[in-house]
Amino acid sequence: MAAEDLVERRSIDVVPDDERHGTAFSQFTLWLGANLQITAVVTGALAVVFGGDVVWSVVGLLLGNLLGGAVMALHSAQGPKLGLPQMIQSRAQFGVRGAVVPLLLVILMYVGFFASGSVLAGQATARLTHTDDTTGIIAFALITAVAAAVGYRVIHVLGRVASVVCALAFVYLGIRLLDRVDLSALLGDAHFDLPMFLLAVSLSASWQLAFGPYVADYSRYLPRTTSGRATFWWTLSGSAVGSQWSMTFGVLVAASSGEAFLADQVGYVVGLGGAGLIASFLYFSMALGKLTINVLNTYGGFMSMVTGISGFRGQKTLSQRGRAAYIALIMVAGTAVALLGKDSFLTSFKDFLLFLLTFFTPWSAINLVDYYLISRERYDIPALFDPRGRYGAWRWDALLVYGVGVLAQLPFLVTHFYTGPLAAPLGGADISWIVGLAVPAALYWLLARRDTSHIPEETRYTLASGPAH
Repeated sequence: MAAEDLVERRSIDVVPDDERHGTAFSQFTLWLGANLQITAVVTGALAVVFGGDVVWSVVGLLLGNLLGGAVMALHSAQGPKLGLPQMIQSRAQFGVRGAVVPLLLVILMYVGFFASGSVLAGQATARLTHTDDTTGIIAFALITAVAAAVGYRVIHVLGRVASVVCALAFVYLGIRLLDRVDLSALLGDAHFDLPMFLLAVSLSASWQLAFGPYVADYSRYLPRTTSGRATFWWTLSGSAVGSQWSMTFGVLVAASSGEAFLADQVGYVVGLGGAGLIASFLYFSMALGKLTINVLNTYGGFMSMVTGISGFRGQKTLSQRGRAAYIALIMVAGTAVALLGKDSFLTSFKDFLLFLLTFFTPWSAINLVDYYLISRERYDIPALFDPRGRYGAWRWDALLVYGVGVLAQLPFLVTHFYTGPLAAPLGGADISWIVGLAVPAALYWLLARRDTSHIPEETRYTLASGPAH
């Protein structure tokens, strides 16, 4: 393949049929590789660090991965049908300019995940190259930006390589860990605690739901004839298997290591495997796993920024120079946050995950109800770029529902810096994400089904010869 064919030309524009390629199985390797990584390990460990036992933490994490993963995979199934980035499609619900409201929070999420990934990957890079953490974080950020600039094809290549390399690393680490821990004692110390169980569910559900705003970006190049069901199941299985594997490992590490893991997450995990070449391989696999997901975050951030700005400027395409500029902005912002927050990582990351979930569950609920129940997969794609078209500039009904969905969660939210008044009667359990899915889904369905005049008879991929309405 020529170099010019490797570098992606598309940004927020629809992918034409003659550029579509691949099979739904590519979603399995991408999401498996993206989830077999150290931040997922830390996410699983948090369930134990904050008071859970091994058995119910693993069960809670599994439930959250399956529930959140199913929502995320429903978004993925939209990619082959529409050939569009995820957040462009949400203009059909929020309006061409109104979509900028959730987009601002999506961009914040990408910067935050870039930063949190860079902290742990920077540690691995620093140990691999015998430098300090700051140098490792900066070096890792630069590599991430280059890969994101190349685009879609290199992202899927990274996913395939990481799915194999990181799986081998986790198999080896799992064997070493089981040699060192008394598994029967850990499993025998099961004591169900509802708040801790729901914390585990929330941690993994938030992990999965956070992929929702960009998951279709990586399935949109699949041929239009690709089965939506196949795309759903391959995405769900790759993401759920990868994250549950990593998180279960994190639970066992945290439960057996005490303060040693908390003091140095990367160093402790690699120390399980040994020294010398084995340690180098493990540091490399950690950096590779984080590279895969951080490229997704950088690429998703760039696409979201373009989507938000183009709603006001009207552009549909982007030059290579413009692409590089947007990616550089994400990289610089994420690296700055990483360097500032690297010394208080664990607490900050848990609060970051749960707080962001408050803003993404209503968006997911509205997007999925509209796509599957109201519009029934029928969209006028050219109108998504025209604020005077059938979707308008602002759709206030969806924006109102979104706001209500965010506010409805606050009484149930539990984070380090804010706890809602209804959390205490529930024993401190955080069920805000369940409210954030259910309330806006029901409200949007009730409001949107009253007027479906903006829905075309079938999906339009090109401009119609008649009027927009």
